[in-house]
Amino acid sequence: MTHVVVIGAGQAGSALVAKLRNSGFDGKVTLIGEEPVPPYQRPPLSKKYLLGEMELERLYLRPESFYSENGIDLHLNETVQSIDTADKAVIAGGHRIDYDELVLTTGSVPRRLPPAIGGLLEGVHVVRDLRDVDTMAPDFVEGRHALIVGGGYIGLEAAAVAASRGLKVTLVEMADRILQRVAAPETSAYFREMHARHGVEIIEGVGLETLVGDTRVTGARLSDGREIDVDFVIVGVGITPATTLAEEAGIEIENGIKTDAQGRTSTPHVWAAGDCASFPYKGGRIRLESVPNAIDQAECVAENIMGAGKDYTAKPWFWSDQYDIKLQIAGLNTGYDSVVTRAGEGDSVSFWYYAGDTLLAVDAMNAPRDYMIGKRLIEGGKSPAPSLIADPETDMKALMKL
Repeated sequence: MTHVVVIGAGQAGSALVAKLRNSGFDGKVTLIGEEPVPPYQRPPLSKKYLLGEMELERLYLRPESFYSENGIDLHLNETVQSIDTADKAVIAGGHRIDYDELVLTTGSVPRRLPPAIGGLLEGVHVVRDLRDVDTMAPDFVEGRHALIVGGGYIGLEAAAVAASRGLKVTLVEMADRILQRVAAPETSAYFREMHARHGVEIIEGVGLETLVGDTRVTGARLSDGREIDVDFVIVGVGITPATTLAEEAGIEIENGIKTDAQGRTSTPHVWAAGDCASFPYKGGRIRLESVPNAIDQAECVAENIMGAGKDYTAKPWFWSDQYDIKLQIAGLNTGYDSVVTRAGEGDSVSFWYYAGDTLLAVDAMNAPRDYMIGKRLIEGGKSPAPSLIADPETDMKALMKL
């Protein structure tokens, strides 16, 4: 009987074991997770869950009973110490688990501030898992001052939640503008103005020099010399793929755990999927940090373990919720040289990224129709003329027929 062992009980791991069973796999399945709770959704953690609008059980991707009912051996609160690829075994929780096929869905870990500048002080938080959010929740008291370090989507979402709870919020971004790494100046300007309307102070082009405090953070000194008093800090300066286990096992790493188009790593009988994995894409190699990718890639690997021999074709899309704005992103904007604006009513607008005449991506704010049409155009390899996108009279649905 084939035994599939999956390390990492997040979105990808949960999707993979469910796909195995739903596809008729009748071998043994083991899912190992470090946290004490079943696999759960991460995006609502820093929003509805933190705001008290979602109970813990509603975070679960599937009821805990799903795993036992489907013959999935779920190991919770268990850390994998090592992988022996020669003997095809993992050491987890001090005991040995043999495998026939091993899948790494280890996800990613948040970057933290160095201890030398106060990264280990009490009241300095990151946003990644349930424990992180449970730890920071008591700090979200109306009138307190929160410092957000990092102007990416994680930082902006944290700022939105804090401002919505009546906190004073200061956000510091070392780059020239928020979202500089992932979005056009137009999208940055949209969210800068929106946060300003909600009272968030955004400081761009200024870094954090050090945090101040004996055991708990009480303030911050910025690179331009100004000092501010703060009650707590949320660090949103990116994530890195969780590759330590793979590296120690001698598995090849390239911007994450390197896989082929079907999810195989450099080591026989070892696969990878989700945030931790990099894979071939349009002649290059990428790693996608998103829920849709984690699910789709994991399900593809599950099918390939069963012999499908199917290449994974990524269809990148992402989202972010801030205040009453829903940002939906289709495609990847890497290499764009122009941005076309399609205005809607109120806060609705979309920005369309082009490289020459080729449509690459769409940022749609409260514009679900633009997002859906843009996504279909990109996936279909269609690129309408920028002038058509900019024209408010254009029948967007008709663009699908071009």
